Amino acid sequence: MAENNIFARIVRGEIPCHKVWEDDRHLAFLDIRPVKPGHTLVIPKADGDYLFDLEPQRYTELMQAVRTVAKLLKERTGCKRVVEVVLGYEVPHAHVHLIPTDSMADLPPIVGTPAEQSELTAMAARLRQGAAK
Repeated sequence: MAENNIFARIVRGEIPCHKVWEDDRHLAFLDIRPVKPGHTLVIPKADGDYLFDLEPQRYTELMQAVRTVAKLLKERTGCKRVVEVVLGYEVPHAHVHLIPTDSMADLPPIVGTPAEQSELTAMAARLRQGAAK
């Protein structure tokens, strides 16, 4: 592993973490700045900065690990839902946040301002350009 970010160092055992789950290719541990108790990060053990640049198989395997950990969190915390959040800027290593929640009130505000219909029409057209049908 060539990366030297905090997650790579955790995987190598250079920095301790509060491990929740692990398999040969993935590690799940508690976030040190939790939104709610049980807030967990799931990461691939191998290099990879941006989640959506992972090879398709690695991406699929990571999402299976995320699903496994989400089920564990829901069962062990008794929460209503586990919310999956992908931000991608905090640490240059692919990772997914899993947050146990009982309602939207458990999360920081994520609602934007209403868009004009003309803005939505223009953006939809822009995103459809060259897209497979």
